[in-house]
Amino acid sequence: MREILQSRLPYDIPQRLPGTAPMDPADWIMVDDAFAPQMALRDALIAERPAEVLALDVEARPAAEELLAVVLGVLSGRGDYSVAAADSVTRPDGVTVPLERDAPMRTLGRLVQQDLCLMEKRGGEEHVLTAAVLCFPAYWTLAEKFLRPMTAIHTPVPEYDAALARRVQRLFDGIQVGRPMWRANELRRSDPGLFQPRPEAAEREHRVAPEGPYLRSERQSLWRLEQTRAVVFGIHTHMVRLPL
Repeated sequence: MREILQSRLPYDIPQRLPGTAPMDPADWIMVDDAFAPQMALRDALIAERPAEVLALDVEARPAAEELLAVVLGVLSGRGDYSVAAADSVTRPDGVTVPLERDAPMRTLGRLVQQDLCLMEKRGGEEHVLTAAVLCFPAYWTLAEKFLRPMTAIHTPVPEYDAALARRVQRLFDGIQVGRPMWRANELRRSDPGLFQPRPEAAEREHRVAPEGPYLRSERQSLWRLEQTRAVVFGIHTHMVRLPL
């Protein structure tokens, strides 16, 4: 497996679950020293394995289109991107991406380094995963989580008990426009691969390698869209080699 590594983690890992903190909106879209190889991998996965990394429920299209518009607005104010509003965006690695407005999640997946999941209320108490671009899953599959509520999404996670589920749902309900939040996790890995889909039925011991030489960390962000009120769950994946 090819190594695509960052040189370091740009943050400290919160220790208390869910471990969230306020995030400066300017820090939502990150570009780090693994940008070019991570984006090349994202481009390849989106082109070659779209059914595994892209999902969009028809009723979520307004939220997906709003998310694309918001991201384009953010990128247009940055010096490392060049946005031609009509038809294309040139990324920091020099790759020009056509704006496919009829395919918002695919376009988003080629523009930014983080994965993006749209969570919407669908009549019940919980948020439901209604759209996503997920190129770097950490031992889960988009197909098994799509259109499922939060508790069902986290079924294989022992730490995600009823009390934590209530705290996370309150967090999602409380996210305000213009006041995003972030958290981060960390897991030891023996395999540096970023695309690691696994079904829920996979044995737990195959998911974690405590002796592994790599540290995988997800900087996760929560961002409320103003018009559709969907919550955007962003996942910026870091992989670093631990010192010997």
